[in-house]
Amino acid sequence: MVAGCNNRGHRAAAMQTIFSTDGVLPKDRFRSWRDVCEDRLVPMAQNCLGEEPFDATIDGVSIGGLDFTKFALRNLRAATTPRTLRHENHKTDHLFMSMVLTGTVRSDQNDRSSTDTAGDFAIRDTNTPWTIEHNGYSEVLAIAIPRERLEGVLGPARIFAGLTVGGELPVTTLTRSFLSNLLREGDRLPAHVAERMVGVGIDLVVASLAERMAQEVPRPVHGSVVVQRAKAYIEANLHDQTLDPPHLAAATGVSLRRLQELFHERGQHISDWIWHRRLSVAANRMADPGYLHMPLGTLAYACGFASQAHFSRRFKERYGLSPRDYRHRALSEAVAC
Repeated sequence: MVAGCNNRGHRAAAMQTIFSTDGVLPKDRFRSWRDVCEDRLVPMAQNCLGEEPFDATIDGVSIGGLDFTKFALRNLRAATTPRTLRHENHKTDHLFMSMVLTGTVRSDQNDRSSTDTAGDFAIRDTNTPWTIEHNGYSEVLAIAIPRERLEGVLGPARIFAGLTVGGELPVTTLTRSFLSNLLREGDRLPAHVAERMVGVGIDLVVASLAERMAQEVPRPVHGSVVVQRAKAYIEANLHDQTLDPPHLAAATGVSLRRLQELFHERGQHISDWIWHRRLSVAANRMADPGYLHMPLGTLAYACGFASQAHFSRRFKERYGLSPRDYRHRALSEAVAC
C-alpha cells in the first residue's frame, strides 16, 4: 500500500485534491465526477452500483513528467467501449498502471479476469476495451506511463495488459515502496532528479511485470521475458566494449539465432538496440548537471565506445550535433528553465 494513501482524507504530501463530492449536490455528484475522472484517464461508460448518493475524491500530482492520480470511491462500474476507444480516446500513447491501495477491484481486459486486492497492480491498455468494478469502498493509484517505456522492453501491451501482478511478489514489494517514497518526496526533488527517479520507478514496474510474466506458460510471453532479460543485461553492461549479440545470447541463456528471432519479432536488431541504448544513456548524462564534471572521453568509454572519435561520429549521426554542442545546448536550456 502506498504510504500516506491508506486512509481517506490522508494523502501523500505531494498530492493535491483535484475533485471531491463534498459540498456538491447529490444530483450533480456523478456527472461532476465523470468529467474529472475521464479527463485524468480516458472516456468511459460509467454507472453507479448502489442506491446511496455517489461519494468520491480524486487527488493528483505530476512528478518528473509522469501523472499520478489517486481515486477514492465506492460502488462503481466503468468500462471503455469500442465507441469510446474509436471516437474519444486521445491517450493511446500511454498505458495506465492501476494499483489497489484499499479494498478490492474486479477487472476484465484481453480475456483476463481478476479480483485485485491491496498491493496488487495491473496495466490497462488504452487501445482495447476494459471493465472495472468497485464493489464497496476502494482506493486506487493510477499512473500514466508512456506506452513505449513498457512495450519497448516487454513487447506489445496485449501480452501483459490485464495481467494481475501480485503484491506479494518481491519486486512488486520494492516497486510499491519506491513509489510510496517518490510520492512523499516528489515535490522536494529538482526537476532533473525527479525525471531520473521516475525512470527508476518505471524500470521497477517493468521488472515486476517481467517477474509476473515469467509465471506464464505461453511461448510469446516466455519470449518477452527473454528479451526483457537481454535488455536488462545490456543496461547493466553498456560499459563493456566486448558486448555483442553472441555475448548477449550466452548471458541470456538462449541461442544467438533464437535471440535474433525474438528481437526481429519486435522490429529490432540486437546490435542496433545496444548502440541505441549507449547513445541514449550518453545523451541523458550529457544533459544531466550531475555529470558536468565528467570529460566527454570518459563519458564515452563509460558507455561502451572504444574511442571519443567513434563516439562523436555515431552521436552526430543520431542527434545532428556533436557531443560538445549537445551538452552545451542541453545545459543552457536547463539553466534557462
